[in-house]
Amino acid sequence: MSSERGSVSKRSSTRTREVSAGGVVVHEGRVLAIVPARRSADGSLVLALPKGHLDEGETPEQAATREVREETGVTAEPVGELGEVRYWYVRGGRKVAKSVFFFLFRYLSGDVADHDDEVLEARWIELESAPEQLTYPGERAMVERAMTLPRQDR
Repeated sequence: MSSERGSVSKRSSTRTREVSAGGVVVHEGRVLAIVPARRSADGSLVLALPKGHLDEGETPEQAATREVREETGVTAEPVGELGEVRYWYVRGGRKVAKSVFFFLFRYLSGDVADHDDEVLEARWIELESAPEQLTYPGERAMVERAMTLPRQDR
């Protein structure tokens, strides 16, 4: 008979945990979205928020700021934390637990054409329609949360 502890230990040996950070950049009633070069599991293109792994020594807010700049070509300042999205995926036969911390950003400058090569396209989409357009439910929830904030905060 296996104990709860034994089951957890056995499962955890095949699991990995990742932490990332991302941004909801709002400007003039629009939000920044990206089409990553990496496709979804079924091979389709996705429309997503900019996000990525934390570099060593970075806080989630610093990583989100860097990822916004790299993936979208714009400079933006963090306004506040929106929340955490958690999900699982499988990579190489291993179950990966992922946490993504999202922050609200205010656009400062830059051009979406200046994105890095991890992104096929960066573009502004209407804030009000973003929850229907974004591919991932957790990211749609972050945009919806941003929409509930007073206009001066976004």
